[in-house]
Amino acid sequence: MFKLFAAATLAASLTAWAQNDMRPSQSTDKEKIADALRAGPEFITKDAVIADWPANPKDPNAEYRVLRARKSDWTCLPGIPGYPHDEPMCLDKTSMQWIKDSLADRPVHIDQIGVMYMFSGAWVPDLHGTSHSADHTYHVGPHVMIITPHNEDLAKFNRDGSTGQIYVSHLPGHSELYMIMPFKDLPQQ
Repeated sequence: MFKLFAAATLAASLTAWAQNDMRPSQSTDKEKIADALRAGPEFITKDAVIADWPANPKDPNAEYRVLRARKSDWTCLPGIPGYPHDEPMCLDKTSMQWIKDSLADRPVHIDQIGVMYMFSGAWVPDLHGTSHSADHTYHVGPHVMIITPHNEDLAKFNRDGSTGQIYVSHLPGHSELYMIMPFKDLPQQ
């Protein structure tokens, strides 16, 4: 049932986006870098590698083009092209490998906890109808995400992101869970 609701919400989101682009245009590398720098705290972003999403992240050989080289174990990415909302993120080395493997449909093998920042937040299906957004999504404000090699540690957590509470989720079509910990409410957009 939740997958059906999520698919319907995504379809509605994409339709709304096509009619009214809700994300900033990122056509130049400079704009992509500026967007990626909004994703995390300055103590992370100042030394982070800034990369761009590959044209096809599902390609197992996909290359994340470096927009700004640095020697940090952190990578910041602009919002994902084609998403209805701008959701830039910063990922530590473990999380970057996790997302690359997940999106390329490769088995995910991590041996330590990973951390991701999304200071601009993310949008999730509004299961309670309280957001009154045009695309029926709830804006989870700035948050930190945690991945673990022990998926079972997260299995019993809340899975509803539209309550503003800590919750777990997974990438579409995947079972690897990650914990989302919002730390500031933002007005609905």
